[in-house]
Amino acid sequence: MSGIISAPQFIRVFPACDPAEQGTYKASVLQAFYVAIYEIGCLGGAIFALMFGDRLGRRKMMFTGAIILIIGVVIQVTSFRGSWAGGQFIIGRIVTGLGTGFETSTIPTWHAECAKAHSRGFAVFIEAAMISTGTMVSYWVDLGFSYIDSSVSWRVPIALQCVFAIGLIAMLLFLPESPRWLVSKGHMVEGQRVVAALEPAPFNSETVILQTKVIHDSLEGQLRQRKRDLITNGPTQHFRRMLLGSSSQFFQQVGGCNAVIYFSTPIFEEYLGQSRNMSLILGSVLATVYALSACISFPLVDKVGRRKLYFIGTIGQALSMFLIMGCLIPGRDSNASNGAVVGIFLFLTFFGFTWLELPWLYPAEVNPLKTRTNANAVSTINNWLFNFTVVMFTPPFLASTAVGCFAFFGAINLCFLPVIYFYYIETAGRSLEEVRTPTTKDTASTADRSQRNEAVADFPCPRSCPRPPSASSSRLLLPPAFLPSDRRHLRSWLRREGVVRQDG
Repeated sequence: MSGIISAPQFIRVFPACDPAEQGTYKASVLQAFYVAIYEIGCLGGAIFALMFGDRLGRRKMMFTGAIILIIGVVIQVTSFRGSWAGGQFIIGRIVTGLGTGFETSTIPTWHAECAKAHSRGFAVFIEAAMISTGTMVSYWVDLGFSYIDSSVSWRVPIALQCVFAIGLIAMLLFLPESPRWLVSKGHMVEGQRVVAALEPAPFNSETVILQTKVIHDSLEGQLRQRKRDLITNGPTQHFRRMLLGSSSQFFQQVGGCNAVIYFSTPIFEEYLGQSRNMSLILGSVLATVYALSACISFPLVDKVGRRKLYFIGTIGQALSMFLIMGCLIPGRDSNASNGAVVGIFLFLTFFGFTWLELPWLYPAEVNPLKTRTNANAVSTINNWLFNFTVVMFTPPFLASTAVGCFAFFGAINLCFLPVIYFYYIETAGRSLEEVRTPTTKDTASTADRSQRNEAVADFPCPRSCPRPPSASSSRLLLPPAFLPSDRRHLRSWLRREGVVRQDG
């Protein structure tokens, strides 16, 4: 919407967004509302995912979301002046957002549950990087269609969303359901079949059987999922895990990303003195840099780790915002606006390979399967709620004081650092069943650690298979949150399932 919301062709159909008729401040508020109301729909989709997502399953949620998105797009592009155009467009935005909320609450979880531990970050980052790729495509499409002096210039770019939704529907005909969701619902055979396909390995191979058992073992006593489990602590720390995942989505939004992404074209034009055409070109180049920067994260996410990327992104974003602020201080040389352009490009570069992807991966990693769907939905609710908030207050804030707006976002980014340092754990390289109680340091007592070490069995690591269990020297320490309280029961279960030798 960045290249559309202030376009003359759009304003002809929606005069409520015209500064000449409404005044600068009122028009900026209404433009923000036309853009931000989409996030309300996304919020509704995330709430639906929280209530019913685990009941429907990952594939059905993605399929339903794509259908709803298409319906919303059709409502938007059939808005005509004189036929309650503004109201119809707003309803279409809400419906489209509802479908997007389904997708963003489900796809990261599905990705994390289907990927292996050593490549999970890479797989989820590719999915998140598609956000920047889509942004890049939309900016260039907006630029190309801006030369058409009719409503086609905004109807076609909005309608193109249907192409990707139809593509998702087509792929879902071939993509599997999450093996962890299947096992949690008692579909053991189908879950094992998906594990075999993802490995890939024969259905009855030791590797596949072992991985299915590990997933099933982590679910012992957890098959009945309740919403109130999200607010429990104790040994499982469900509430703390949920807060960690949700905070990452909150930080992503209040850090100012959508203040730049949604309104880069108006910022270039109204506050940095660029022409309309140059603003569109700069916005398109900015989106391209944004998409390319997302590719930097691919080799780093599993090697550098999550915490370090969080630190790099936060510091880079804060410094970029302060650079923009400094260049917009009144009384400076007119060329200082070029420095503000550089600051905007730097901000999206740092955001593109860190905070763009990490908040979509992190909640799915730190939350156990018992609460993963619900906790991920809460995180997504957080994302869309504060996305709406930031998009609504940014245009009036910029109209009042552009310097203060960017100073505010820079200061907010600095506030993330102590939270990341003291509370964010490293999850790189661990399977979802191995992620422990979320503390940056192991605070367990000596007695707890001794008891935990005694509970180590000759349990082959999934990545070290396919050697037979009896011949394996690889030892896997099961997380205490997933161990039965009685060690004798554990060893009995391991012998019964054939994982440990009878004389072991």
